[in-house]
Amino acid sequence: MIFRGLSRKARLLFTRFLLLVFIAVIALCQLSPTQPQLVQQKSNYATHIQQNFNQSAFYPIAQIPSTNLYKPIGDWVGRLILPTKQQLQDGLDWVWMEVQHAPPTAQNLVGKIVRLEWKKNKNLLALERPVTRDVNFTSEVIKSQKQGNIHPFRLNGVHHVGILRSLAGTNPDDETIVVLDSSTIIDANQEKSILQIEREPVLATGRYYGLVKIIKPIESQYKTSLFPNQKQYNDYFLVQHYNLNANKFNGIEETIRIPQQVIDSRNFAPSSSQQIERSPAGEDGWYIYGAADAKGVFTVRALAPRSLLQIQPRQIITGKELGLNYIQEVNWQNTEKNKGKFNTVLLTPGEIQNSLNQSISTWQEGNKAIVLHLFGGIGGRKAEPLGVPYTITGHFAFGIAEVVRDEFTNELRFETKYHQIYAHNPDGIIAGTHTWADYMGNLQRGWLATRPVSDILIKFDPVTQDYDFDGVKLSPLEQFQQQLQVTMARYRVGDGTGGAMVSPATSCVQDASQALYAAILAIKNQVAITPQIQTWIRANPNHSQTLRFQQLVELGQSLEQQLAPLGIVRADWQSQAGILAGTGRGKTTEPFQDRSIWAGLTTWRTIMPRLAHDDLAAIFLKHGATMQVLRTNQVGGWEPNITPIAPTVLLGQIKIPFTNILPFSILLNRTLASLVVPRFKDWLVVAVLLIIYSIVALPYGWKFGFLQIELWSANWIDKCLLILRCLFSPAIVEELFFRVFLLPHPSEITNWLQWSLWAIVSLLLFVLYHPLNAKTFFKAGITTFFDRVFLVLAAFLGIICTVAYTLTGSLFAIVLIHWIVVVVWLIVFGGIRKLDNNQKIQNAKV
Repeated sequence: MIFRGLSRKARLLFTRFLLLVFIAVIALCQLSPTQPQLVQQKSNYATHIQQNFNQSAFYPIAQIPSTNLYKPIGDWVGRLILPTKQQLQDGLDWVWMEVQHAPPTAQNLVGKIVRLEWKKNKNLLALERPVTRDVNFTSEVIKSQKQGNIHPFRLNGVHHVGILRSLAGTNPDDETIVVLDSSTIIDANQEKSILQIEREPVLATGRYYGLVKIIKPIESQYKTSLFPNQKQYNDYFLVQHYNLNANKFNGIEETIRIPQQVIDSRNFAPSSSQQIERSPAGEDGWYIYGAADAKGVFTVRALAPRSLLQIQPRQIITGKELGLNYIQEVNWQNTEKNKGKFNTVLLTPGEIQNSLNQSISTWQEGNKAIVLHLFGGIGGRKAEPLGVPYTITGHFAFGIAEVVRDEFTNELRFETKYHQIYAHNPDGIIAGTHTWADYMGNLQRGWLATRPVSDILIKFDPVTQDYDFDGVKLSPLEQFQQQLQVTMARYRVGDGTGGAMVSPATSCVQDASQALYAAILAIKNQVAITPQIQTWIRANPNHSQTLRFQQLVELGQSLEQQLAPLGIVRADWQSQAGILAGTGRGKTTEPFQDRSIWAGLTTWRTIMPRLAHDDLAAIFLKHGATMQVLRTNQVGGWEPNITPIAPTVLLGQIKIPFTNILPFSILLNRTLASLVVPRFKDWLVVAVLLIIYSIVALPYGWKFGFLQIELWSANWIDKCLLILRCLFSPAIVEELFFRVFLLPHPSEITNWLQWSLWAIVSLLLFVLYHPLNAKTFFKAGITTFFDRVFLVLAAFLGIICTVAYTLTGSLFAIVLIHWIVVVVWLIVFGGIRKLDNNQKIQNAKV
């Protein structure tokens, strides 16, 4: 009734008011913060651990497969068990371990639970102290846990969590299998036996492994239906073992089980056994890792293709230029088309005959190599979502590979251990040292079957060989592994927050690079404080060890430029490096993380995994390293709903049509690379080039009457405004376009001929730009910018700036040169008068 009594205009206003109120209520409901959901999202780890074949208890310790067919995966194999809440209160770093395999002298411990602790060693104590933290979950970590990520909730509220307890307590269940090395000591004087170690346990899969050829899937009497409503797979396969006497697969035939993993939150299974007998990767056999179930059937928990790990490459590329091209261009080409395939390529900086024997001789038993690991994305009908638009970020990690003698074939092969600095995730992948089979080949969480992967094994003696300076030992590889171990331990407990989160400044690749920087600093510090080393080097200048050490120093300088491209070292990097190297740097007694955008920009070359992977490989190759590339593209059983996608740099999926040119990535990388802060020698270059320009330009300009001393008589405010305007344009604008955008940064130069051609093109465009600018936008310069003398002086300025950019790589240096030349010409040598006269002529014509 009230509504009817209103005028038409009032009713219309009232209706609009109600509509606005309704929209406002809806907006508030959508935008207001909501309470976290009480129902926790199920993790992939929780999905897979429910399957009995993914549980350690499924494999009785007493069931030992034939020793003629299978070998233990390590001297000691065991399952870590986190102490009880009450036991955790002691603040010490020890855990329980169920011994699943032991050396012959300790067979009485198999099946028993023993205490695992560190040896009494002051160096181990110094390593553990910086990473021992009180763990208290933050609200961010609790939210992440509800989203399905695995965090160490069993350690929440526990004080003094060290390396071993963070390993045992990272995942929700005591299902972490580890391998201990032969240096393990047994202390049987206590009520329970104690194992003492000096190296961090290596995360592993299975207890035993064998080498087989998969013949065909078979029906088995053991086959059972786990999921009646889902498509059933045949888990059982007939295999034939390798026969060392015949050097081929004509040994004993056996039925094994390769269990089909279930579909998880990604809408596909992490591995597939379908058509695995047809996989090209299995032509030379598979290493199978696992154990026997209660019925005695060997059940596979991880796979590794034998041909991938052999030292014989499928392809050999010689020469630095071709090697760099392979790393940066060829390595990831046709990734989608090569699904299910793999390749191995040997890259050598020098020329060798393209023969198999010479490639094999490159690697000798006991050789070690640094591993650069990078994986890509998952595409296809069930593609993973992109975290960054038009970018496949991937993941980067370091590792160590060693050439070992294979126990089954007696041939040489690579044995890789990854040092995974890995953020908390829904799959239960732990930040730690993993065997290849545990990280790549694991059927439950490995990446062999679902992602494209590049492992570059770098052999460079200055890094991989130790030094002995009259009893003073120096091991670059040991220092590097130690720094990685510290960073991995920090990741497992999130520096006490319970969560390692990804940001532009803190990520797998950023923090792996931090460990590399810390190792470089530690070596520099050890040399600086040890006079014996310096004395030995001076006394033996031509010794092979001295020459090798000089190569190490040169490599370290190149890596420092790569890791801190702007010349600014992050405070958190100095914190970890300084504390562990003993330099006392940093304001805290504990390493910390700076997650700010500025911190990420100062180490921008290590933000993207693909860029860091390619850059580091290129640096080693330029310094003379030999490397072997192992590339896989979703190898193993066939999964039709996914395809491998190559990792990219930022915005790397945006290409110029019909080319492989990435415009946005190239411009962004070149801009960031040019922001390096000039060093003292760079400022000297600037000064010398300005003097050279003055010596040539002044006489030439005076000779033709273009230059004459004529001070601009304006007030100081106008002069300051002119100077500031000239800084922006032309100095910054023109140098950014004609030098930074058009020229590859000096650190990227691989072919000087191509770079010289680009330099000529940029110089011609720089000269032609001035008359074109006068014709279009800057009418005041139409007479001056068409003057032959001006164009010659502009061309010479372009040459000077190009040389300065080549020598310094700094935008600041070339902007300063350009700025000084223009300002001096305008204010001192009559430039303002020339432009003013031109402006008056133009106004008169108008």
